[in-house]
Amino acid sequence: MANDTQVYWLTQDSFDRLTAEKEALIANRPVIAAEINERREEGDLKENAGYHAAREQQGQEEARIRQLDDLLATAQVGETPTETGVALVGSVVRAYYNGDEDTKETFLVGTRGEGSGKDDLEIYSPESPLGKAILGAKIGETREYTAPNGKTVSVTIVTAEPYQS
Repeated sequence: MANDTQVYWLTQDSFDRLTAEKEALIANRPVIAAEINERREEGDLKENAGYHAAREQQGQEEARIRQLDDLLATAQVGETPTETGVALVGSVVRAYYNGDEDTKETFLVGTRGEGSGKDDLEIYSPESPLGKAILGAKIGETREYTAPNGKTVSVTIVTAEPYQS
C-alpha cells in the first residue's frame, strides 16, 4: 500500500498557507459545535434549516481537514524554481501540442490539491504523463508522451517561468 501513496509537490509558501488553513479550520471546530448545539435547542430537527446548515458546514470543514492532513502528510516541500526557460515543478509552462502552434496552453506543473489561487490556470502533476514528459525540457524542446487514451502526443515548450503567486 505504501507504493500507492501520492506524493504532493509543494513550495514552502504553499505548505505554510495550507497548514494555516488547516489550523484555522481546527480552531473553528468549537464555533461550529456551539452553533449546532444552539440550533438543536430550537426544537424539531426535521424542519430546522439552521441546524442542518450547521451540520453540513461541519461535514465540509471536517472533509477539508482530512484532505489537508493527507496532502500535508505526503508533501515534498521544495523551493519555487528560480530558473527561467526550463520546465520544473513550480514552473508556469506555455506549450503547444502535435506541432500545432495554435493549440498553445499555459499551465502550472504542480499539485492540483494545492491550488494555484488562479482558477484559469490548469495544473498538471509532475507525476502525470505530460508532467513526466516535460520535466527538465528547455524552451523550443519537443517531448513525447502517451496520453491516457493511448495516443502519442508531442508537446513543445514555448516558455517556462517560475510561478508567482
